[in-house]
Amino acid sequence: MDVHEYQAKELLASFGVTIPRGAVAFSPDQAVYAATELGGWHWAVKAQIHAGARGKAGGIKICRTYHEVHEAARALLGKRLVTAQTSREGKPVQRIYVEAADPYEREFYLAYVLRKVERVRAIASRHGGMEIEEIAKTDPQARTGAAKPSARTSATLKSVL
Repeated sequence: MDVHEYQAKELLASFGVTIPRGAVAFSPDQAVYAATELGGWHWAVKAQIHAGARGKAGGIKICRTYHEVHEAARALLGKRLVTAQTSREGKPVQRIYVEAADPYEREFYLAYVLRKVERVRAIASRHGGMEIEEIAKTDPQARTGAAKPSARTSATLKSVL
């Protein structure tokens, strides 16, 4: 199933998972409007394509001003983003997600990975992002475990961490 990041976050929010505030935009002006509506001091402007590793490919920009939001959106929209998960031609960026980049005290990454044998495996680490499966193999502090798809996120986190 192909789901954009913003769609996945809407789905998670519908189940009570707290997610950062964000909005979809289809133009640089809409991106700036979204940033003003979201408020805050920093924003992440994220290309929305059906592929991972967008950050490594330059598809995620952290912006500190509305002008930077506009320029990031202008640079991404219409671009063909090439990642490790696309063909050499890449995928066209037709929409972006503007997200409030709120300050945080701690950061960790959680992934649910589909496996043939275990069905669903949860991986949690203080390091992560695009290569969390590789990090789980090499980071002694990373935690992994079988996850029940019906379990709530907090219960799964508690069992994994």
